[in-house]
Amino acid sequence: MRVEARGLTFEVTTGGPEDGEPVLLLHGFPQHAGEWEAVTPALHAAGLRTYALDQRGYSPGARPDAVEAYRIPELVADAAAVLDALGVSAAHLVGHDWGAIVAWGLAAAHPQRVRTLTAVSVPHPAAMGHALATDPRQKAKSAYMALFRMPGKAEKVLLALRGAALRRLLRGVGDVDRYAEPMRQPGALTAALNWYRAMSGSDMKAVGPVAVPTTYVWSDRDVAIGRTAAEACAAHVTGDYRYLVLPGVSHWIPDEAPGPLAEAILARTSGTAEA
Repeated sequence: MRVEARGLTFEVTTGGPEDGEPVLLLHGFPQHAGEWEAVTPALHAAGLRTYALDQRGYSPGARPDAVEAYRIPELVADAAAVLDALGVSAAHLVGHDWGAIVAWGLAAAHPQRVRTLTAVSVPHPAAMGHALATDPRQKAKSAYMALFRMPGKAEKVLLALRGAALRRLLRGVGDVDRYAEPMRQPGALTAALNWYRAMSGSDMKAVGPVAVPTTYVWSDRDVAIGRTAAEACAAHVTGDYRYLVLPGVSHWIPDEAPGPLAEAILARTSGTAEA
């Protein structure tokens, strides 16, 4: 379905019983709402109603040109506005990768809109900041961002040879083409990379502590997020908190381990997750 919000048109994939408790699913880079397709059947079977959002830059009707349009406050405002357009006052929130950053921001700034939070792969922005400042291994893991922030060069590198580098990046998701091919459409990859180009330390630091019940899911073969960042996350959640490590799983948790992830989401949304 298409949802009009903030003068933009967002693509939203819905599923589950119409009267179920709402779950807003936020994807990461360079994916789309399809990354949740193996996770949602278990949520639907448990009676939850899911709304998987193709976020700003990924929905063709929500693709502004200016880099500044992709700052974290804009992305958070999108998620809140989509909930408004759907008539949802508060939802369970699940975010992966960049979607997790948006989810952390929404839960911190608008806790009344978030029943529970399940953040996947990427920890609270303050935990990332701590790791980048103290852990050389995290600095090395995050070095790819320097390329992503280079207009033109990043697109050239990632899209060369029919997106060979982009496909290598996505190794582990299974069907690589389902994510790589949409990024080859005119303007799509630039819009997705603008999330990195608009990123600033001040916006990351502005995300405050999270008070809602929260589960953070990390995998120990994540090439982008190290253990220092993952373990620092707890210090930035004041509500009930659970930290779940998936051994032997890469960064692409929703694609690679949908069953354990669905179990973690259901444990949190049902209120049975343990600290």
